[in-house]
Amino acid sequence: MKTLTFSQALNSGLRAAMEHDHKVVLMGEDIGKLGGVFRITDGLQKDFGAHRVIDTPLAESGIVGTAIGLAFRGYRPVVEIQFDGFVYPAFDQIVSQLAKMHFRSRGKVKLPVTIRIPFGGGIGSPEHHSESPEAYFAHTAGLRVVAPATPQDAYWMLQEAIEDDDPVIFLEPKRRYHQRGEVDTEVAPRTGSLFKANIARQGNDVTLIAYGPLVKTALDAATAAEDEGIDIEVIDLRSIEPVDFETLATSVRKTGRVVITHEASRFAGMGAELAASLTEKCFDHLDHAPVRVTGFDIPYPPSKLEMHHLPDLDRILDGVDQVMRRTRAQLGEEG
Repeated sequence: MKTLTFSQALNSGLRAAMEHDHKVVLMGEDIGKLGGVFRITDGLQKDFGAHRVIDTPLAESGIVGTAIGLAFRGYRPVVEIQFDGFVYPAFDQIVSQLAKMHFRSRGKVKLPVTIRIPFGGGIGSPEHHSESPEAYFAHTAGLRVVAPATPQDAYWMLQEAIEDDDPVIFLEPKRRYHQRGEVDTEVAPRTGSLFKANIARQGNDVTLIAYGPLVKTALDAATAAEDEGIDIEVIDLRSIEPVDFETLATSVRKTGRVVITHEASRFAGMGAELAASLTEKCFDHLDHAPVRVTGFDIPYPPSKLEMHHLPDLDRILDGVDQVMRRTRAQLGEEG
């Protein structure tokens, strides 16, 4: 068992994958000598060579297009996109080519490409550097979309994504890069666990669903709710596409209440799909309509305003009060 930061866990996961399979190659802007803008690939070019850790031009479409060609030839490319908002120039390659080729070839062609994208806000950066683009990719058939929330998951989920024969969008919560946690590097997860949700905290009153950067915030909210006698079950979604609805529905049927939180905009976000699907699956068990606590339907704001844009502990607890039908009068507040 090791204590690693989230970024160290990712670096160790990449190293383990490269040692395990010589067909794993890394590609991205400044990932070689510099080690990437967030230093996730630090030291890997020195140890594995410039032919396996490849510094590319500043051209996301070209990077992903080259990765598709390498995958055709039997390699397992891992692409780094410097910031979430920089992925859009590669959107056509991802959606029109990478996601479609397996189906287009009737299963004859597999494209095991992993695209690492630091995502989300909370680091004081403006638009194009603090985006939450997960819904675009989750909506695209043929892609897998995952988001680890802990160093343990960062280490193992990255290796599982690289081993998967489908293209995987691997979303990394950049504001958690310095978060520390225990990482078991010896015992591998069970097969298929990449797409399973994790019950991060057991509870009986409310199901609180989060992923990526907001899992920690959700856990903090659950701890705060204890003081008011509310027992919140926190579920770390982990896989955004496919969604582990079995785990989610089991929890919602137990609690009868669900709150969903994410940083992305509310309209047509992942919260909308989760709310709709859980309502269909658990309608007779719900005591209240699902509540979404999300970012606002605006372009990402300047850094001085992002604290008001991002869901925080208080906004999540307000959502919990809604599903618990706790009015302001009951909470002792003035109307």
